[in-house]
Amino acid sequence: MRRILASALLGVVVTAPGLRADTHRFVPTQFYTTYSFAHPPALRIKPGDRVITETVDAGGANRLGQTLTQGPNPQTGPFFIEGAEPGDVLVVRIEKIETNRTTAYSGSLLAPYSVDPASIAARQDREPKRVTWQIDRAAGVARLDDPDVRPALTLPLRPMLGCVGVAPARKEAITTPTPGAFGGNMDYAGLTAGVTVMLPVNEPGALLFIGDGHARQGEGEVVGTGLETSMDVEFTVDLIKKTPASWPRMDTDTHLMVLGSARPLLQALQHATSEMLRWLMADYGFSERGASAFMGQALEYDIANVVDPNFTVVAKVPKVLLPRR
Repeated sequence: MRRILASALLGVVVTAPGLRADTHRFVPTQFYTTYSFAHPPALRIKPGDRVITETVDAGGANRLGQTLTQGPNPQTGPFFIEGAEPGDVLVVRIEKIETNRTTAYSGSLLAPYSVDPASIAARQDREPKRVTWQIDRAAGVARLDDPDVRPALTLPLRPMLGCVGVAPARKEAITTPTPGAFGGNMDYAGLTAGVTVMLPVNEPGALLFIGDGHARQGEGEVVGTGLETSMDVEFTVDLIKKTPASWPRMDTDTHLMVLGSARPLLQALQHATSEMLRWLMADYGFSERGASAFMGQALEYDIANVVDPNFTVVAKVPKVLLPRR
């Protein structure tokens, strides 16, 4: 027999009993446009649990194209993780991200911060226009055929989450377009199914938020959007106790990554680089000089976004280059 664990106000949760780690099916009905400790938990889960849920798009529309809430970037959650305390690291394994409708939308002009001022002044196309892409999941592509966009475009799907974050430190409430040390709207194209995201815990329960699904996105998010759409999402959670972290980290099959967010872009790079140095020293046996020498020859960078209130830079090292321990 299934147990209903949440009120209709926040959503419906179905927990599969009889397992050491529970699986929760959560259909959200309440969404938030700030990351904050003040939002009531939508669902309480424990380390090891799996959550099967969904997100609306950046404007608040669901799988049926119905607008359920206002944007920007309405968040599903927050999920309260039992035992999470300030000073811990929340580990979120993204098991699945899949588009769940047949359309997405995007911007169609390069955003001001992504081009030089002379380029903006020389524009012939000046009117903002949102264009609609058709999603073909069977073929694994998104198609754009619009009279103002030539040639017609067909691109492979690469579903990702623009937003994965926890309640910020110092009791702040931060708007959902913003990335920071708490995660949030990092808009990193590499945040796809199969990655593990690690976030510093600032509040009891961590309070995990997810949202802003993109059917795909280029590095930098240079038109101000990805292919914005709703998503089906599955994730599992765990905790690393009493392990300080200053910035979001990611672990993939091939790389260790740190995501730093700030303005100017240089400061975002500095945050990511400094945190990578600390991580290598704390967990991979490097001295400070050893980590520095290694990073000097092995470090790679991605520019995740140059359009949000804070820009995001990803510092990463290939795992294949890490010395054997």
